[in-house]
Amino acid sequence: MTSRQHRRRVRVWFGEHVIAQYVAEAPLAARYEQAMRRRFAGLRVTNDILGPQEHADN
Repeated sequence: MTSRQHRRRVRVWFGEHVIAQYVAEAPLAARYEQAMRRRFAGLRVTNDILGPQEHADN
């Protein structure tokens, strides 16, 4: 993992309330998003970019 990878925030919404939230790199966030869309088919699921990580893993 490099400091250039972008994190994403996936949220599951019940109306205007967030009932679940997950932050991870793009591939993991996409996987979580798909799982939440299957589990909560009637609710809105968003996947937003958070930007680059602040530090690199050494």
